[in-house]
Amino acid sequence: MATYYAQRASAGLIISEATNVSPLSAAFDLTPGVVTDNQVAAWRPVTDAVHARQGRIFAQLWHGGRVSSMALLGGQQPLSPSGVNDDLEQLQVWAQLQNGYYTKIHATPSRAMTPAEIRHTVHEYRTAAANALAAGFDGVEIHAANGYLPHQFLSSTTNTRDDEYGGTIANRTRFLAEIVQAIGEVVPVGRIGVRVSPFAHYNNVRDSDPDATYDYVARMLDEAGIAYLHAADTNGWSGKPDLARIIGLLRKPFKGTLMLNGGITPAAADTLIASGDADLIAFARAYIANPDLVERIAANAPLALPQDIGWYGGERSGYTDYERHDNATSASSGPQARS
Repeated sequence: MATYYAQRASAGLIISEATNVSPLSAAFDLTPGVVTDNQVAAWRPVTDAVHARQGRIFAQLWHGGRVSSMALLGGQQPLSPSGVNDDLEQLQVWAQLQNGYYTKIHATPSRAMTPAEIRHTVHEYRTAAANALAAGFDGVEIHAANGYLPHQFLSSTTNTRDDEYGGTIANRTRFLAEIVQAIGEVVPVGRIGVRVSPFAHYNNVRDSDPDATYDYVARMLDEAGIAYLHAADTNGWSGKPDLARIIGLLRKPFKGTLMLNGGITPAAADTLIASGDADLIAFARAYIANPDLVERIAANAPLALPQDIGWYGGERSGYTDYERHDNATSASSGPQARS
């Protein structure tokens, strides 16, 4: 991991892979955390390697909520706002089999969190953020997208609570607001980002009125003064992009730094920034196969394609063995040959 992130340190900002904030937050097997002292110590060589190459890196703080399985949580039920379990087959939970292959597994029913558990989870985010700084990260990003726990609270379908955390948009937003506030006690607010995906079908959040929800969220986060709002066009990967709708929804109420993500090409990124529709563009899949993505874009060099398997498990192959464009030749073998 230290090698992987160091290879990509020329990025303006690296956002880490999703990192668990709690023993009950895993949606994928073999994912990292920033909970224990050992995990903090294990991240330090990664952040040191990035900083040695003058890079910057934020930890993406993650809680899967209902998107999980008892198999990943030591036999405990996944937590969720309201115990909505009518769609378990649509939830993306992944694990490594005994034979070494990584595959989707079935989600198991979640249970509704008590108010005390909600407050405890907010505290877990705060602790994880403090741990991230202790591990050498430059800041944190709250993963409130893709159907994970904060996103579940925002949706009127997965959140059917009748207490202060459910019902109105203000109440459904309370969980995220409290996380931002709690993290702001241990991390400068100018080093806190928030990732959202207003229209994502991934993990089946089914918000009945996402426009109203995210207008409110954008205004709330603008008032909080966070470092950036990271808006992901998750549906773009399935051929149904919502990027224009996302820009139209968020650009006006959120006056701070807006980051966009979701299958955006370098040429499209230039257009989005030049037009003022975005301030930053995040690249994900392109960065898997192009550790020197910044240099490739500057040189107008072709981009390599990531190999199809091995993203969430395995060893060096398809992870740290992609060549830089100035080292590759037309006779190269492996992933680079697919550029």
